[in-house]
Amino acid sequence: MQEISPRRGRRALAVRLLSVAVMGLSLPAFADWQALGALERSGARITANAVDLDSGNIIQQLNADDRLSPASLTKMVVAAAALDTWAADKTFQTRLLGTGSLKNGVISGNLIMSGGGDATLEHQALWKLAVQLKAAGITSVNGGLIVNTSPLGEMKCETQDRCDAMTRSATAYNAPIAAVGVDFGNWCIDVRAAEVGADAIVVGCSVAQLPVPVQGNIKTTKANVRSTLWVERFTEPGIGDVIRVGGTMPAGSGQSVYRAMSDPALGTGLLMAETLREIGIAMNGPVSVSHAALQKDAYVMAAVDGLSLKEQLGRMLRFSNNYIADVLTLNIATVGNQTPETLADAGTTLSNYIARVQKNGKRAKVSPPRIYSGSGLTPENEFSADELTAVLANQYYNTRNFPAFYGGLVVPRQAPFAFLRLGSAAWLDRVALKTGTMNEPYSVCGVSGYIRKKNGGWIAFTTIVNGSPRVKKVPLYKAMEAIRADIDDLLERY
Repeated sequence: MQEISPRRGRRALAVRLLSVAVMGLSLPAFADWQALGALERSGARITANAVDLDSGNIIQQLNADDRLSPASLTKMVVAAAALDTWAADKTFQTRLLGTGSLKNGVISGNLIMSGGGDATLEHQALWKLAVQLKAAGITSVNGGLIVNTSPLGEMKCETQDRCDAMTRSATAYNAPIAAVGVDFGNWCIDVRAAEVGADAIVVGCSVAQLPVPVQGNIKTTKANVRSTLWVERFTEPGIGDVIRVGGTMPAGSGQSVYRAMSDPALGTGLLMAETLREIGIAMNGPVSVSHAALQKDAYVMAAVDGLSLKEQLGRMLRFSNNYIADVLTLNIATVGNQTPETLADAGTTLSNYIARVQKNGKRAKVSPPRIYSGSGLTPENEFSADELTAVLANQYYNTRNFPAFYGGLVVPRQAPFAFLRLGSAAWLDRVALKTGTMNEPYSVCGVSGYIRKKNGGWIAFTTIVNGSPRVKKVPLYKAMEAIRADIDDLLERY
């Protein structure tokens, strides 16, 4: 069979090459993934393949059609679907709107905070909104502050960690998702220790006074004593979120701590109201959340744009940010005036996206893969190495999308996680990847991305290792050793 040399700018040729890649019309001379094969024989479940993007040939595969849990590799599908939905410089806007009359600096009705699905809204942006109101001469609002979540509406918790976080959290990654959520749905708590023996100061990262109770104290110790600081967020009936602190901090030190809010929309509204109070704008009503359609007579008073899509994807892929992934999944699903009732509903948009890529490559499956969240926190997510590698190939051949997609991946030598910064020089410098790991209900270790060949060409690959009924937990180090050994083999050959 004659091999085809792609020209990156031609769509038709890209489809032909993708067809070759996923159909395996030119079978590899090697049938290995030897280290992963040995891991499979010891009880792990494996799906893996690698495709030469210059020729379209499958280089090697192992159970490439088997669907396994990908954990955070799902975020690569979110990134691809997002770039196929919007331009890389797309931004999402958060606005403050007034209702009722505006006279002599007084808004007679309510102030509405309307989020456009910005997953990267940060506490500094609340001050930008407040300053715009101050500059417009606003001195008070007779009504309250309403946080409006339309068009996304109310989102119920659908994963165990997020459901648990609605009552208690000692971390930042498990925040419930919302159309309006500051700092990825977290309380940002600033702790500063000064005088030995005195209590450390506990404030908000952007406000002098947190709008929720703070219980406990943190003692300041001598400068050479190790910190034992701990911070948790509890939610109490009739009170709401409460920050509890304890431990010690050495004199002269400071730390910003993020803890998941139980209700990010309400928490963001409380922070916005406190920001307005501190800048000198009086709020005379309570903070509340509305999931109804935005009032038609509301008028814009302030607006702030979030990070561009390519910057959001960079944070999502590099640091495996769950909040960005799931808010983007909801945003993608709302395109075309569709309003998903749950995150799982929105996940079908990603399932159908993979199915379309497979269909374009003439390798359509009997049914789409199962995706219930963009973050991969849902262990029921399942797709195959063949399906994810086809997505990577599709992005490679799309000259509009590829720079932003590839730019979000991690080169191991510069990875934020130490376990990736181990291995050969070729692994450290010629691979750009995303990882996915999970421990419950069984272990998951996935690595997917691109290999730069010695001649400057490209390979797309996906490897996913799952535990099994026989071996529930495959240690992360053991899965990574096998994946790295097989990728090193590819790097040596190509």
